[in-house]
Amino acid sequence: MALTPQWLDELRARVTLSSVIGRTTRLTKAGHEFKACCPFHNEKSPSFTVNDQKGFYHCFGCGAHGDVIRWMTDQRGLSFMDAVKELASEAGLEVPAPDPRAAKAAEQRDTLHDVMKATQDWFVRQLAGPEGEKARAYLATRGFDAHTVQRFGFGYAPEGRQALKAALKDVPEDKLIEAGLRIAVDDKEPYDRFRGRLMLPIEDARGRVIAFGGRILDAQKTDAPKYLNSPDTPLFDKGRTLYNLHRAGPASRQTGRIVVVEGYMDVIALAAAGIADAVAPLGTALTERQIELLWRLVETPILCFDGDAAGQRAAMRAIARALPMLRPAHSLRIVRLPAGLDPDDLIKQRGVAALDALLADARPLVEVLWEHERDAQPLHTPEDKAGLKARLLAHVETIADRDIQALYRRELLEKFSAFAFPRREQREWRPGEWKPGGAARPGSRALPRPTGRTRRQTPPRDGLSAAVLAGLIRFPAELALHADALATAPLADPRFEALIDAFESGEALESAAIAPILASRGLAAPAPEEYADLRFGFLGDVIPEDQARSELAQAIGLLVERPALEAALAEATRRFEADLSEGAYAEQQRLLKRKLEFDARLRQMASARAGVAPASPAKPMAE
Repeated sequence: MALTPQWLDELRARVTLSSVIGRTTRLTKAGHEFKACCPFHNEKSPSFTVNDQKGFYHCFGCGAHGDVIRWMTDQRGLSFMDAVKELASEAGLEVPAPDPRAAKAAEQRDTLHDVMKATQDWFVRQLAGPEGEKARAYLATRGFDAHTVQRFGFGYAPEGRQALKAALKDVPEDKLIEAGLRIAVDDKEPYDRFRGRLMLPIEDARGRVIAFGGRILDAQKTDAPKYLNSPDTPLFDKGRTLYNLHRAGPASRQTGRIVVVEGYMDVIALAAAGIADAVAPLGTALTERQIELLWRLVETPILCFDGDAAGQRAAMRAIARALPMLRPAHSLRIVRLPAGLDPDDLIKQRGVAALDALLADARPLVEVLWEHERDAQPLHTPEDKAGLKARLLAHVETIADRDIQALYRRELLEKFSAFAFPRREQREWRPGEWKPGGAARPGSRALPRPTGRTRRQTPPRDGLSAAVLAGLIRFPAELALHADALATAPLADPRFEALIDAFESGEALESAAIAPILASRGLAAPAPEEYADLRFGFLGDVIPEDQARSELAQAIGLLVERPALEAALAEATRRFEADLSEGAYAEQQRLLKRKLEFDARLRQMASARAGVAPASPAKPMAE
């Protein structure tokens, strides 16, 4: 009877591991896991853990490890099929009927496993023989000792297009081709795929050889790839396989981390230096399936790719694939190695402690994403900066989890605001400088104000300004994030200036306290009728608070952008009316188009929550 991996995964997902183990072993809740004294060996203090989320149990004392099926076979003494049948009955799953085709495929895979093992044994013998001298010399230059060479199964594929076939003469030709060891060409005799290469076995989660990787030893062969891997076969799917996972998995349970490097030689170099929890993809960017495999071991794997441009591109491809998959507590951390160094180089030059320090200081995904986009293109003009913001938000939109998406949007917009609207230079307030509400408090700081700006105690009729003010009253903590942007923009409404001065003076800005602060400066809080036509989401109580704060940040961005756009359009119109040149006309039309686009964005934001009544600005909101 053949059971597909997909069906077995469904069975494991439907059965809660702790409930099965708890029938015979007393479990105690410990955070996200359960603990107990190990049922497989005698102990006085608990070292046996059960993790329902990851679906496995593990004993740090005796090393017992497995999933719910393994528990039934090892602890209950059932056969594999009896364990499956009992669990399937409990989960309400029907055990698939015997499938002759599946049975034949399983038999075929077993045969290919035998072929791969025989091939690996032959490669190892060739490394030890006379023809393997060049390969042994290369291993010596890498500093790999005999234990490392033996542990990772290094071998050698000699030159000769028919050497492997001659060595495995009892294996049918079609099996060697199916296993990816020989290449069949139309109307020509098949030939060995690996020739004149240092060989490494690629193993599955059970430690069985399923593929090979080979490194070229003759530097003169510029027409051949430096590294060559097996093609996809019935045993090997490179997008679903991580090199060294069967060794790194147990090690990660001791260290609490998993390190992803670029290639298998990096993995071996780290293992030789004592870092056993490293894996590598196999000739492709990190795939979604590989990320899921990593998340089964730890919640935040560490990407440690080379410090060159190719390594950083590989890291960004992995980030782009991980973003749609992000879920609570599950992400990636990234280490940026010094330029031009791979992990092996770093260890040789600075020692393993230097790499350990970098791994301990791995950076969150959101920070690396921000820095990559910020540094990707020059940011000299407002259009350049708007492009940066658009790229950041495009990444955010790919995140499927709405809570994480909202948090990413807020954090990236905060970073963008701090970058695009840098903090103004501050100086001590001096007598004679204007300040709403009278003289400044002793020791307070006042910022220089733009000259020529009319200071009116009666606010102009401006719905967007009033709506943003109402939003800041609901969420006063947002003022700290946007004070610089609001202060540098030539806003006509004096209430912004009053709020910023109060913030910089250290006054307690709570929702209920803002109206009195404005009143002390001869100003009134915005009334709902001032922004009655604008149905912003942050003015109502329908959307979640994080989303409301995010939409308020977007409205502030529009408010800050508008004066500069209107001034530029007015100046372009004046120039065109003065000289009637084609260049002046083109510039005026370009800015007019931008103004129309701006108005369309404002209308879209202001009507997105149509039917939601504006909230009273005086209503305090818990901070």
